[in-house]
Amino acid sequence: MEYSFLQLLGLLGAVGLFLYGMKVMSEGLQKTAGDRLRNILSAMTRNRLTGCITGFLITALIQSSSASIVLVVSFVNAGLMTLAQSMSVIFGANLGTTFTAWIISLLGFKVDISAFAIPLMAIAVPLLFARSGKKKSIGEFIIGFALLFLGLSMISAYVPDLQKNPEMFEFLTRYASMGFWSVLIFWFVGLVVTMIIQSSAATFAICLVMFAKGWINFDLACAIVLGSAIGTTITPLLASLSGNVAAKRTAMGHLLFNVLGSIWNLALFFPFIAMITKMCEAMGLGNPNELYQYVTTLQTTDPEVYNHLFDTNLPTHHPASQAQARVFAMQASVSICLSIYYTTYKFINLMIMIWFTKLYVKIVEWIIPTRKNTEDDFGLKFITGGLLSSSELNITQAEKEIAVYAERIGRMVNMAHQLVHTPEHTEEFNKLLSRIEKYEDISDSMELEIAQFLNHVAEGRLSNEGKIKIAGMLSIISELESIADCCYGVGKILVRKRDSHVDFTDDIYTNVDTLYSYVIDAMHLMIANLQEIERLSNSSLTESYNKEREINNMRNLLRRDNIDNINEHKYEYQAGIYYMDLVGDLERTGDYIINVIDTLKEQFIRPSKA
Repeated sequence: MEYSFLQLLGLLGAVGLFLYGMKVMSEGLQKTAGDRLRNILSAMTRNRLTGCITGFLITALIQSSSASIVLVVSFVNAGLMTLAQSMSVIFGANLGTTFTAWIISLLGFKVDISAFAIPLMAIAVPLLFARSGKKKSIGEFIIGFALLFLGLSMISAYVPDLQKNPEMFEFLTRYASMGFWSVLIFWFVGLVVTMIIQSSAATFAICLVMFAKGWINFDLACAIVLGSAIGTTITPLLASLSGNVAAKRTAMGHLLFNVLGSIWNLALFFPFIAMITKMCEAMGLGNPNELYQYVTTLQTTDPEVYNHLFDTNLPTHHPASQAQARVFAMQASVSICLSIYYTTYKFINLMIMIWFTKLYVKIVEWIIPTRKNTEDDFGLKFITGGLLSSSELNITQAEKEIAVYAERIGRMVNMAHQLVHTPEHTEEFNKLLSRIEKYEDISDSMELEIAQFLNHVAEGRLSNEGKIKIAGMLSIISELESIADCCYGVGKILVRKRDSHVDFTDDIYTNVDTLYSYVIDAMHLMIANLQEIERLSNSSLTESYNKEREINNMRNLLRRDNIDNINEHKYEYQAGIYYMDLVGDLERTGDYIINVIDTLKEQFIRPSKA
């Protein structure tokens, strides 16, 4: 009986269902406890132990090390976590991925979990229609859990039978008795398969089915699992491609952890497998290779019994029923042995690597050096595509990016002040004016990209607080862009002044400098508040309001004095016009700054801190 193309599609569909279930369950959990996940990851980085524990727990809950590490990469990309802090979380996440293997081992063969999948969906689907967003997320989590094990059951049904379809694995069986070379070959198979399906858990499930049916021995099953540990790093690597340098380094640290782990495990492979075998025997699980030996011997000595060994619903009097019962009894034991290998390898790797965190950081920084660029280059620092989508994370990324945006606008304010004192008929003036114009163009692009990102986030499921924050951030970036326009406006005023051959007096420059000092102070206060947006309070904004009053009072004073100065012929009337244009421009800058402060007060301060 040949393995048909339809059956191959069935296997791919079963793997797809397994992965989709994992994705739905992961997203449901993140939506249910996204804010808590973010708070935990932000607070747990004080030491390596808590970092490892957190990484383990998050991965155990999400059921995917790839998802949790992409989450860590995203937090590093968003500036919530340093590269050094992320390493311990990655180490713990690699151990946490063994939790899925244990679920598959303990439940996958002992209990027909797929029998509970449909009843679980009957419970979960009504939750999808609940008004509460949290209940909807819980429903998604349950459905994902059901689909995951339904997919596992279907993988078992669609994996091709080596005896019935020898051509399917013929190219592998040739290399199954080559000693250590066989280990390397099957290690590479595990790596490639996992890279393709992007899930070490799915590879583990397929490997478990193949081993339990006696198609490969314990050594080669372990080699496949070992290779899958590297294959799973492809997901964070792909996700980090669109991230910043820190995100790329975090993903590279994950790859380095698993590559070095595979190197020492391969170097000690056979002694390590012998140790695992003794552990299994000491635990009463028996020698894991007994199943492989029993099935292969049965295939040779009694082909008729072997042909019916994996048939379902065999009658009790059938000659293969006793052999089938024995095989099923050994399946549960050998699956646990494979999980013991996977867990022991990951745990030892963690215990070794955790002491070299600082060395890891230095190595990945050497592998991925910081790209040399100037502050005039355009590029968002925290908002990038391709990383894990999570409303809490997206809002935090936008908050960080807006703080960077404000810092860039702050540099424009300083440049505009410098331009006032630059001789207008010099090359230096033209270069500085061109730089301000370039910054203004960059400001327009940053406003547009941040706004597009926020609109995309707003399309997802958000809490009322999240919706208020997004509305506030859209307002803030509009005000920041207006400040950039004011800075460029200073340049236009000075160009008109130059073309009119008008000169300012020393008193005018002194007054403009005084007003600029107030505006620059207000700008620094605004930037500081944007950088501490998660910890705002009314008291932190008070100084900004005081500075705004100083700007307005200074503006009013300068306007009154300007009329008297012109009447007293201290400077020309046209000089007074350009002088007041500058004063008005600076006063508008102060207004835009205080508009940002008003938005922070109304839409970002939590009631408990008010």
